[in-house]
Amino acid sequence: MTQKPSSSTRLIAIDALRGLVMAFMLVDHVRETFFLHLQVSDPVDANTVDPGLFFTRLLSTFCAPTFVALTGLSAWLYGQSHSKGEVSTFLIKRGLFLIALELSVVCYAWPTQANHFPPPTVWFQVMWAIGGSMLALAALIHLPRAVLVALGLGTVTLHNLLDPIRLVEGDAWYVPWALLHQRAAIHAADWMTVKITYPILPWIGVIALGYGMGPWFARGSDPAPRIRRLALLGLGLVLGFVLLRFANVYGDKPWFVAQTPLRTVMSFLALTKYPPSLLFLMPTLGAGCLLLAWFERLGDHRAMPMLACLGGAPLFYYVLHLYTLKLIYNVAMALYGPVKGQFFGVDHLSTVWIWVAILLPVLYLPTRWFAGLKQRRRDLAWLKYL
Repeated sequence: MTQKPSSSTRLIAIDALRGLVMAFMLVDHVRETFFLHLQVSDPVDANTVDPGLFFTRLLSTFCAPTFVALTGLSAWLYGQSHSKGEVSTFLIKRGLFLIALELSVVCYAWPTQANHFPPPTVWFQVMWAIGGSMLALAALIHLPRAVLVALGLGTVTLHNLLDPIRLVEGDAWYVPWALLHQRAAIHAADWMTVKITYPILPWIGVIALGYGMGPWFARGSDPAPRIRRLALLGLGLVLGFVLLRFANVYGDKPWFVAQTPLRTVMSFLALTKYPPSLLFLMPTLGAGCLLLAWFERLGDHRAMPMLACLGGAPLFYYVLHLYTLKLIYNVAMALYGPVKGQFFGVDHLSTVWIWVAILLPVLYLPTRWFAGLKQRRRDLAWLKYL
């Protein structure tokens, strides 16, 4: 039964949405672990990829945009009881911590990553994107809110105008441009390659918009207007995506009419994530807004605390699930060997979903314990970084 929302349910809804994101992320990472032999392109090739694999991949697309936007929102909520200087300091420390974690602990967590130091390939992925965006937000929060929102909106909507700028290794601005807007590989040395999977510029826009939405969630605010605004914003973004995507004029690579109606729909939904295009961000952020409005209306429904536990310790869960998957992959390789070329893999997509069903409760229990520890031991300042 849906309960009448109260002012306190806003925090439960935020953590629950973050928890749902973590669950969907597990689906995608299990897929990557057991389907390394069938990696998908970006955007996903609607002509060749199996529909089941396509829609399994599609499920996870709203994870990163929603999480980055919630990071900005959480920074504003933190600022309700701290000065902007304190918020900036926290964002800088936390951002640097996440980047350091990306290049060390997370770097070794992927199943195929070499176990020797230093690694031959260093990946700048989602932890880098969140950490780097936090560093940018540390400066942006000192601007007037209207200016910050305008910059965020302008970055998200206009960055695709920069797509024609393609630099090659050896160009003077190749490295900073790769970090900002061009997915690329940087050969840092004969023995190391740096791969920029998450160029950061659009993510800075997303985190700024999440921060700009903060006053809707002010302590003691009436939830009814907030729920209405979130629903209208979410619907507007989804409908705006449909119209702009149908026009095929801006925001991503064109869609096309394929051999079958299903593959035409797949082409319509095949969007660029690295870096996230405008058309990638519109429906994913829109879905996040709609879910956040729905979760707040659910109030203290029994599903909310479970999701909120996952969302209450996201970094702990993130590292835990990566190393759990790596352990499973290494055990499978030891037992069965590389049955799919140079990788271990499975034949059926259903196996991915079976493993998700097994792992979710296994990962939930330690994550619930750690989330509780964070609540009980607020005197341990280092816990807030996890």
